[in-house]
Amino acid sequence: MRFLRSRRGVLTLSVLLLLVLFLVRPGANHLQARIVGSISMALGRPVEVTSVHLRLLPQPGFDLENFVVHEDPAFGAEPMLRAQEVTASLRVTSLLRGRLEIASLSLTEPSLNLVRNAEGHWNLENLVERAERNPVAPTSKGKTETRPGFPYIEAQRGRINFKLGPEKKHYALTGGDFALWQDSENTWGLRLKAQPVRTDFNLSDTGIVQVNGSWQRATILHNTPVQFDLQWEGPQLGQLTKLAYGNDKGWRGSVRLSATIAGTPGNLTLRSAASVDDFRRYDVMGGSDLRLAVECKSHYSSMDNTLSDLSCLAPVGNGVISVAGRIANPLASPGYDLAVIARDLPLQSLVALVRHAKLGIPDDLVASGQVSATMKLRRSAQPSSTGFPAWEGGGETSGFHLGSSLTQTDLALDGVPFHLATAKDTKSRMISRALPTARSASATSEDRLDVGPFRVLMGKQNPILVRGWISRSGYSFQLQGEAQLQRLLQAARTVGLPVLQTAAEGSSKIDLEIAGGWVGFAAAETIGKVQLHSIRAPVRGLHEPVEISSANLVLSPGHTNVQNLNATLAGTSWRGSLLLPRPCVAGTCAVSFDLHADEIAVERLNQVLNPGIRPQPWYRFLSPSSSASAGYLLGLNAVGKLTADRILVGKLAGSRLAANVELHNGKLQLSDLHADVLGGKHIGEWNADFTTKPPQYSGLGTVERLALSQLATTMNSNWITGSAKASYRVNTSGLTTSELLASAGGTLQLDAWDGGLPRLVLTEGAGPLQMHRLTLHLLLKDGRFEIQDGRLETGTGRYLLSGTASPGRSLNLKLTRDGAPGFNITGTLTDPHVSQIVTPEARAALKP
Repeated sequence: MRFLRSRRGVLTLSVLLLLVLFLVRPGANHLQARIVGSISMALGRPVEVTSVHLRLLPQPGFDLENFVVHEDPAFGAEPMLRAQEVTASLRVTSLLRGRLEIASLSLTEPSLNLVRNAEGHWNLENLVERAERNPVAPTSKGKTETRPGFPYIEAQRGRINFKLGPEKKHYALTGGDFALWQDSENTWGLRLKAQPVRTDFNLSDTGIVQVNGSWQRATILHNTPVQFDLQWEGPQLGQLTKLAYGNDKGWRGSVRLSATIAGTPGNLTLRSAASVDDFRRYDVMGGSDLRLAVECKSHYSSMDNTLSDLSCLAPVGNGVISVAGRIANPLASPGYDLAVIARDLPLQSLVALVRHAKLGIPDDLVASGQVSATMKLRRSAQPSSTGFPAWEGGGETSGFHLGSSLTQTDLALDGVPFHLATAKDTKSRMISRALPTARSASATSEDRLDVGPFRVLMGKQNPILVRGWISRSGYSFQLQGEAQLQRLLQAARTVGLPVLQTAAEGSSKIDLEIAGGWVGFAAAETIGKVQLHSIRAPVRGLHEPVEISSANLVLSPGHTNVQNLNATLAGTSWRGSLLLPRPCVAGTCAVSFDLHADEIAVERLNQVLNPGIRPQPWYRFLSPSSSASAGYLLGLNAVGKLTADRILVGKLAGSRLAANVELHNGKLQLSDLHADVLGGKHIGEWNADFTTKPPQYSGLGTVERLALSQLATTMNSNWITGSAKASYRVNTSGLTTSELLASAGGTLQLDAWDGGLPRLVLTEGAGPLQMHRLTLHLLLKDGRFEIQDGRLETGTGRYLLSGTASPGRSLNLKLTRDGAPGFNITGTLTDPHVSQIVTPEARAALKP
């Protein structure tokens, strides 16, 4: 008792009492019905609370659990508001007077549904009207005020969902901090800060939306004075397009949006501004920063749902784009009457925009000149209205000049006219001739901007005529006329078209269409015809250029067809056709060809393919080396047919060559190889593998009715005559003659008849050996031929032939027959030495 009376005891009891008041939340369920009824009456909505707890400190009030405000059935069945915890603080001054008055409501992680029904009304309209009709005092009312004050309502980490009718949209505001209060006798204030999201995507850089505003008391909603300021800071353009459309449109930049709304719903004054810093396409890097900006003002009336007195200004360099007019029913199927004026826009600014929006535009592209235009856009918003929008107007560039040092381009375009065309107009006059059906159909069903015709000089007396159109879905341009080929390729690179990198010079006559769509930034397709004349084209890895006297190119969406080709390379005239896939990446697509040459001289071709190196064996033209053509063969894929009137391989000449050729990743196959060679007809197959070190070669074939005298002539020695049939199979590897001979292996079967061996005399006075038939089966091994089975029929008898012969023409042969002396043959083919074989019987007869 003494402790309780002491100062320390009193202090301890006070602390304990404060702790109890802070921590203990006694149940107040007996007040639950009164509290729920009071809130329900104020909102005009059914309210549900599972439990109520009294809180004394730090401020008297109640803790409400599972707080639910149900929706008006006219807007759906889902609750309007949910919150797990709501703290209702009581106003102390009213409590001292014996009245229960809520000073503030604090909601933790609430979920609010904003619903717009089919009649265009929002579920919050009735709540605003009720608040305006209730005679409550401001939130910060004085102590002498007897009327109940409007509570200060705040929410933390809230979520706001949007519904149009029964369908809940994917859009929402999350992490929201919200506050609502009555600022004065007739004015309410609101503050909101939240992040926009989509419920069906994981978005990050969507920025923060901040809203500050107020409205005043009025008898009806349409006459309620409002003042709102909106700021949307920091969204990235790619995430913003994904938020709006459900997919990233591929644009980048930092966005800032602001808007001010003042007036009444029946007569609102709207001011807005939008800007994008560092605007670019996602795959376009470098270059200077590009800023896009526009400011607008207008009036809006909810009575007729119309934006009137619309005025927008977008500065472009020293020029400006302005839009003026009105838009009816702006949120759904809008009707409009707009005037668009572009005044003195510098073309350099438009080129900067194109450089940030189109891949492949050179960084140093410079444009001079200006463009001005006046257009009118009209469309009825009446549901019964049919037909097409009325678009009219156009403009023209002046002093238009394009230049780039990187692409060596200098184009003087001067005046380029353009005008608007509605879908109704394009039904009757279709510019596009060769586009795919789907794009042609869209071109006639869309409003579009027709460009041209205008003329461009490209090094020829007759200019190229250009015309085309641009619509919401894509574009198409036609080019007809004559141009120097290099000027044409330079111009294509300047506008970002992927073309062959070549220094070819010559003339061309074109009839082309360049078309594409905006979706996915798909590359433009070029289709049509090109006629080439007097083309001189240096080719990487070749010692001399390819000269094309004439050729016709037919470009289709999937292929480039080269027809009626007439060219010269390695001193040979080539004729035929080529078929190249489009698009074609080196090493991944196969070129189809059908080529005919007057004469193929392999040694001359070797000099072209291996420039600047000393003379090499003829077969080296196939093998990649350290020269400029080292990777040319390995990176080429081709399949087709090759024919030639004449072919020279070393000293061997052939005619009427025909073969199916397939080259794939460094492996060459010549199949169905036909040729007239050495007076006979050859058919066979050869393969080469240049991916290995050293390269490997293999072949097999047959020569019918071979003229052996012609074979001897190619060897510079008349050592054999007659006719023969030969079959061979051989494989070898290497780069030099010695390597090829040392590694060679294979077989040769020879059947010869009615001939002779003029350099071979078996006995004195007998004359050169004449053969009725010679059959040989030879094995090539270790650099020499070994006769596995040999038979020779002469006028004096039949012999068995055995021994070896080297490619260097060294002989070590034996001719034997039963019951007669045999012969040893040594020396060379050009100078053979014959000696008689002494048999054991003859050696015994000579003994004394």
